[in-house]
Amino acid sequence: MTEQDSLAKAEWRKSSFSGGSNGGNTSCVETAALPDGTIAVRNSKHPEAGAVFFTRSEMAAWLKGVKAGEFDDLGSAGQ
Repeated sequence: MTEQDSLAKAEWRKSSFSGGSNGGNTSCVETAALPDGTIAVRNSKHPEAGAVFFTRSEMAAWLKGVKAGEFDDLGSAGQ
């Protein structure tokens, strides 16, 4: 199976927080667990642009940092 096949058949998940309060004009990030064990991340408004791939340990480290607030400044308006 090619990478494109894996992405086309993937079960993409989007956060219930995606869409924003400005009429849904914000980009939405979605994720999918792929058969080879990697996690794909893409912009759901532009899925044709491709995806970024992470190992499960990389994703676990990212989520741990998010939960600890290490990236909160990246979501702030005007920064």
